[in-house]
Amino acid sequence: MTIASTPLLIGLLLALAQAPAIAQESDTQLTPTKARITDESIYRDNSLYQTTQDRIQALNDGGRPVRDYHLSKAQCWLDVSFHEYSRNDRSDFPQEALSESTKLITAMEQGVTPLPNETPAVNNATRLREDLWKRFGAIYGTPGYECAQQAMACGEVELVHAGNEFNQQGWRHAKPYVQMAEDYVNDAEALARNCTPVPQNMELTANLLFDFDRDSMQRVHPDSMRAVTEALARVKDEKLKVTAVRLTGHADRIQGPNRQYNEDLSRRRAMSVRDYLVAQGIPAEVISYEWRGDSEPVQSCEGVPAKSLHECLLPNRRVEVKFEVQRASNPGE
Repeated sequence: MTIASTPLLIGLLLALAQAPAIAQESDTQLTPTKARITDESIYRDNSLYQTTQDRIQALNDGGRPVRDYHLSKAQCWLDVSFHEYSRNDRSDFPQEALSESTKLITAMEQGVTPLPNETPAVNNATRLREDLWKRFGAIYGTPGYECAQQAMACGEVELVHAGNEFNQQGWRHAKPYVQMAEDYVNDAEALARNCTPVPQNMELTANLLFDFDRDSMQRVHPDSMRAVTEALARVKDEKLKVTAVRLTGHADRIQGPNRQYNEDLSRRRAMSVRDYLVAQGIPAEVISYEWRGDSEPVQSCEGVPAKSLHECLLPNRRVEVKFEVQRASNPGE
C-alpha cells in the first residue's frame, strides 16, 4: 500500500518542477516568516515539504502501514503545516506542526520504541472540545485501537489545528476543523467497534445538541440526532437487549431569568430525550436521567464575540445518552 498524494501537496509538486535541489533531510526549518518573500525561499520551503513527504513514503514502502497511528500522525501534522503555510499563516504554527511531523518520522526511521502518543498544543493552541479528546482517549488500549489508529491520529491533530485557529481568528475559523475532528472520532469509534467481535456487554453513546434555550426534540440539531438514530437502528438490527439507558442533561453558561433556570432547562432536555426513547420502544423502567445545569461545559468559548457565542456554546447544550446493551449469547434468543 502506498501513501496517496494529498490535495494540499498537489500544488507544491507542480512548483517543484522549477525548484532548486531538494533540501537535506537534516534541514527541517522553514524560511523565517520575514524572509518568506521571494520565489527562491518559497521553492526552498516547498522542497522541504516534499522531502518530508518522501520520508513518509519511504517508511510506508519499508512496511509501516498507512493505518499506523504514528505514520498517520506524521502525515497529518505535515498536511496541516502545509495547509497553513499555503494560507500565509505568519505564526509559528506551520513550523511547529512540521517539526512534530519530522520528530515522528525520525523516531520511526531510527526504530525508537515505544513511540510517543502525546499530541502537543503547538503554537500554544487552545484545547477545544474536551469531550472529543476523551472519546479519542477511550479507544486507547482497547482491541479496536488497531483499526482506529489513522482516524484517531488525524482527529487529534485537527483538534490542535482548530485550537490554533481559535487563538488567531476566533470560533468561526476554528469550527470547520472541529467538525473534521468530530467526523474523525465518529469514524474511529465505528472502526473500533467493527474491528473485533462485539463483546457480550457494551455501551453505545451519543450527544444530542439543542438550540439555544430550547428543550424539545424538534430543536435538536440533525447531525447529533443521527447518532441516536443509528444507535437505535443498531439495537433493532442486531437484536441487542437494552439493559439501561443513562441520560445527563446540560445547559450552556448563558444565564436565564434566575440562577435556577439552567438547572431546570437541563432537566427538561433530559426528560424530552427520555420521552422520545420511550416512544421509540425503549422500556421506561431501564431509563434513568439526571441534570447538571451549566456546571460541566465541554467548551468555554472565552473571548468569542457575542454574535458568535450561541453557536460556539452549542456543544454545552446537550444531553449525553449512554445505552448499555447486551448481545444474546444464543442468536436465537
